[in-house]
Amino acid sequence: MKTSKLLTVVLAVVLALVLLTAAIAVPILCRPFYYAHIGPMKLVERTGFSEAQIKTAFNEMLDYCLGIRREFSTGDLLWSESGRDHFTDVRGLFLLDLRLLAVSAVALVALLLLMRAAKVTAAPLLGRRAPFWAGTGLGAAFLIIGGLAALDFDRAFVVFHSLFFPGKTNWLFDYRTDQIILILPEEFFRNCAVLILAILVAGCAAFIIFDLTRKKPPVG
Repeated sequence: MKTSKLLTVVLAVVLALVLLTAAIAVPILCRPFYYAHIGPMKLVERTGFSEAQIKTAFNEMLDYCLGIRREFSTGDLLWSESGRDHFTDVRGLFLLDLRLLAVSAVALVALLLLMRAAKVTAAPLLGRRAPFWAGTGLGAAFLIIGGLAALDFDRAFVVFHSLFFPGKTNWLFDYRTDQIILILPEEFFRNCAVLILAILVAGCAAFIIFDLTRKKPPVG
């Protein structure tokens, strides 16, 4: 059977991309994760909105960001054109992540099928297979990023918006005109970041353990 070290690199990149985009997609698609915050964050008491109003506002906003509904709305909560424009930008990022997840997952399956059909295997690099390099590379990068964010989340929050919404300030909401911000406190976004990091660390650890516990490949 033919072997290829380039194939190992490609597989590692695709595996890392699948894990990264999947981790980001979890808090986006898992609405119960947000619902579970309503009570602990005391959103009803802090905002004066009922739980039903909060869920409706969140669901309508998220449906817009996922491209499910064409027009932006937040239930009974007030919103401005500036706020809507920001969520339009968010929609672009959400849909980009989901598309990348779909493409990378399909690419991974197609790559594995082609390898099997062509009888080509990925040659180990320094004695380790693609899952090991995907896990160590992605894991190291996000442990560093997560560590820096943990030191000053407020600063990391600002840097994130500066990077992904360059030149824009419409993410700085006025609660009097965009009441959606009242039900999306910074604590929720911090917990989203923690969830994403936890999934990434668990996934990277699984990749590494999978490689380490398999029979050691011959050195190529």
